[in-house]
Formats: sequence, C-alpha cells, structure tokens
Amino acid sequence: MSRTITFITVLLAVFLYRSGSMLKNSVIFKTSLPVGYVANGDYAADCKPLGPGSEPDPLSALAYCEDTAFWELYDKVDDAKASSRLLLAACDANRKSWNTVMGPLRDPNPRGTLWVYNPSSSERSQPKRVTLKDYPEGHDFHPLGFELWPSYGGNSSNLYVVNHARKRTVIEQFVINPSNPTVAKHIRTISSPYFVAPNSVALTSPDSFYVTNDHLITRRWPIIGPIVPLLESVFALPLAFISHVTLKPPSAEPSSTEIENHTFAAKFLPFPNGISLSSNGRQAAVASSSLGRVFFYSRDPATNVLTPQTDKTVTLPFCPDNVRFTEGEGSGSEEELLVAGHPHFPSLITLAKNVTGATSGSWIVSVIPSTHHQDQQRSFDTHAAVSASQFVSAGPGYTLKTLFQSSGEQGGFVSSSTGIRDPDTGALYVSGLYDEKGVIECRPKKGGL
Repeated sequence: MSRTITFITVLLAVFLYRSGSMLKNSVIFKTSLPVGYVANGDYAADCKPLGPGSEPDPLSALAYCEDTAFWELYDKVDDAKASSRLLLAACDANRKSWNTVMGPLRDPNPRGTLWVYNPSSSERSQPKRVTLKDYPEGHDFHPLGFELWPSYGGNSSNLYVVNHARKRTVIEQFVINPSNPTVAKHIRTISSPYFVAPNSVALTSPDSFYVTNDHLITRRWPIIGPIVPLLESVFALPLAFISHVTLKPPSAEPSSTEIENHTFAAKFLPFPNGISLSSNGRQAAVASSSLGRVFFYSRDPATNVLTPQTDKTVTLPFCPDNVRFTEGEGSGSEEELLVAGHPHFPSLITLAKNVTGATSGSWIVSVIPSTHHQDQQRSFDTHAAVSASQFVSAGPGYTLKTLFQSSGEQGGFVSSSTGIRDPDTGALYVSGLYDEKGVIECRPKKGGL
C-alpha cells in the first residue's frame, strides 16, 4: 500500500511540475479580460470583422476560421522582399457539428471553405470565397491548418490544407495562381498511416512539409474516443509527434502512396498544435497546447532534422494554438513569433459542446528576442490591459508583448486560434475557431503593433 501511495505521489508531483503553470493560468482560474484590447490602438475603432460575408447559407459563411496565412507574391525569384501579399483563411461554419479534435463527430455536412482577402486594396474590398476546382464529388472538406508556397513572377503556388474528413484526416493539395486567386485547383488527396491526427503544416519546399500530429488516440476511435484523447490533453501525455513528408510528383496514374519519404522529425510531444518555420528555414517553433508552452528547434535545411533548443522554451499565460514567425517591429530587428491561444480551456470545451451562452476568450502575444538577463525581465508587457507578467516570467532570451485580448463577451472576439501581422502596414489579423465573424482586421491608428 505504501508503495502505491508513493508511486501516486511521485506521478502527481511530476504532473504538477510539468503542468502546474498551465493548470493555474488556463484551467483552474479564469482570467478576467477586457471585451477588446489591441496594442497601440482602440479595439472598437480600429478592429473590423471580415466575416461572415454574404453567402446565403450560414454554413458556408466566413465563420469559425481556424487558420490564416499570408500568400507572399514576389516579382522575381531573387527579390528579398515581397511586392504584395494576399491573406487566406480556412473556415468551417459547421465546426460545432464536426470537430475531430474536440468533438463532436455528429454531422460532416456541409463542406468548409477557403477565403482570400486583399489587405492592400484601396477599396478595402470584402473577402472572396475560393472555388475548389476539380474537387472530388462527395469528398468532405473540413480545413484546419494550411500553408502555401510563395509566388514568384506570377507563377502558381502549391497550397496544402489539412482536411478532417469523415473517414480519416488527410492533406489536400491545390494549385492557386495570383492572376485568379479565387480559384484553387485540386491536385490530389494525400493520405498516410503516419497521418494519425494532422493539425498544422509548415512547408520546407513546394513539395515537402512538416506536419504536427496532435494526438496519438483520436476521437474517431470507437468506445475510448470520447475519453482517452481528453485525458491525453489534460495530463499532457507525450504521445504525439511531428513528421516530415516529401511528396512524389503528381501523376495521373493511380499510386499506392503519394509520399516519397517520411521521417519522424520530433517524437514524444504533448499536444503539438501549430508549427512555423523562420524565414531562413533554420528554426522551427511548435506550440504545445497541453503544457501552455512553445518549443523551439534548430533545423538543418539539408536533412530537415529538428534539434530541440531547450534553453528557448517559452511559457505562456494561455493554451497556445497556432504560431507564426513574423518580421520584427524595428528596422533590422530579429524575427518575432506571434502566438494565438485560449485563456481558459474549460470555456473552450463548453463552447465546442454548443452550450447556450458559452463563450471563450482570446489572447495573442508576440515572443520577442531579448538580450536582457532574466532578472531584468520581471516587468514586461506593461501596456497590456492584462499583462502576461502577472502569470508567467520572461526567459533569459525573450520577452512577451500582448498584441490582442478579448473576453469573448458581446462585442468581443471569440477563441483566437491564429494571429498574423502584416510587416508593411502593421495590421493584425486574428482568426476565431468558434467566432461567427471568422477573422477580424485590426489597423491601429497610433502605429504598428
């Protein structure tokens, strides 16, 4: 009996050591946030919704958007800076009926949608729905994470979208051209036994990518599906992994696999969610939703091997969802990492269950490289409505700055899943996993973020 008690005590101590900060900040206590806060601006005046759009069917609206990304358009291959960019969003207005990560798995009809928006349009035009040309009839489309290769000199780009279809999760490949950005031509559906629970992708070439698998046991499993994945999340069990995939060239001939090569880039991770690569391709960032942390890896571009940078792990005051590297604010500054997430995990679960009146907050921070020592980082994020410094400490090599917060209450923004910042205008775009407005655009008049 005493051995059993000792064993349980040790397990509990390890659990609290690993997850104590996340439990306190994002599970046990619910942080009181403002209806809306945007750095260097006024939420009510400077932020506007891009959705739900004008689709006649509410289930085809620009709503419940999980991911957003910029499509960088270069005039020439050797240009150092993009001449312009478009914003794409992956949305699924039927998410409360079909969500393979959080549930339920009630009804996979109808399909989700992709949207494109021109942020530099002088008319501030509305987003336009992307037509999925040649998409297989009867094939589901429930987009989650996605990424697309830049366009050079007007050429077409490969676009890869994680699709949580009814039978299994796959990755869809499309081709999209800047001359007609409202049409994405479907190339193929990529399936693999290694796609256990794909969530987010980060491209390493037009034909290769990293993909996070957020759980080992998914809700698709009979009997244990509703319970075990939740336990895997809550106890931060390190069972998931990141793959690197290199594809074969598309072929009209049937093939048993579309994959040329697969490797495990990182193993034994608790709920790896969003992944992003730095602009030089030598660093990767991965969000662990279960631990409330972001892990950094050094990357060898020649081999795609990821090596953990244990001294750069970032602890956050919320459960992180997606991450995006972005240019630093100052001229010549190092790249920053934008992290969006959910301040109170139980509220997100309640919202996913479609409980009447339920809502869930939003929080986005920028992880900014810093040369200050840790004892100089006790006071940071001082301009935020609710400072991150109340809940976590900055590390020896970074500091945190809150870019966006919302309680999710009336007039606010619900369940932020991705935040991206336009490096030229400073505009911030936030997607909401369960927000009927889909994506909001914040253009602070006081300057950049």
